Amino acid sequence: MKLIEVKDYQEMSQVAADYLLSKVKTSGNLTLGLATGGTPKGLYEALIEDHEQNGTSYRHVSSFNLDEYIGLPRQHPNSYYQYMNENLFRHIDIDSENTHIPSGDAADAEKESNAYDEKIRSHGGIDIQVLGIGSNGHIGFNEPGTSFDSSTHVVELAQSTREANARYFDSINEVPTHAITMGIASIMKSREILLLVSGEAKQEALKKLVEGSISESFPASILNNHDHVTVIADEEAFALVKGLELANKDVK
Repeated sequence: MKLIEVKDYQEMSQVAADYLLSKVKTSGNLTLGLATGGTPKGLYEALIEDHEQNGTSYRHVSSFNLDEYIGLPRQHPNSYYQYMNENLFRHIDIDSENTHIPSGDAADAEKESNAYDEKIRSHGGIDIQVLGIGSNGHIGFNEPGTSFDSSTHVVELAQSTREANARYFDSINEVPTHAITMGIASIMKSREILLLVSGEAKQEALKKLVEGSISESFPASILNNHDHVTVIADEEAFALVKGLELANKDVK
């Protein structure tokens, strides 16, 4: 696991963008796994700025998003379909047919989950998966207790996760209770993983990731078993991590 310490959220976002851009500019066909929420928003802003200023093309790029709320149609302003369009896709030249997000209003959510995993497999898998981490260690919407062997599935959201996402809704009562999420096994099949961590609220989570044991009670801990994980985190997030040579060092 490679840990890179940066000063703040802005630098985290730019370093992550530079990392992805180096792949976009030098790869043939490239498949990205993308995340939503507050953490990757700055990354997407940096990618848009580069596209506008330098014309970096995404015609050869495909994407698969981690998750989607169940019960929200694509047109809903808080669906992750709308999030991705507003925060990235409509600002770059990626082909809409190459962007994939689970359908939150599918008639059969279990069938949609299975089909999503098959779509990833038939596409050749994900080259780089962008992740954030929840304060309880969730990755995607894989809450504590999720099996490390899980594929894309329907999950009931933890109350802490719903509370964290309530800021995007008028009230917590409007936050969906369930979601479709890539499973932990699905995430671990990605050839590379880029984990972004920012802020004081994520200090305990990062400390557990780096210093803790591997357990399904802390889903992100499984990342210690992946061969190619890069963590980019700011000073606030690193505050509780002790005794490690952090910046640009490999840690096991």
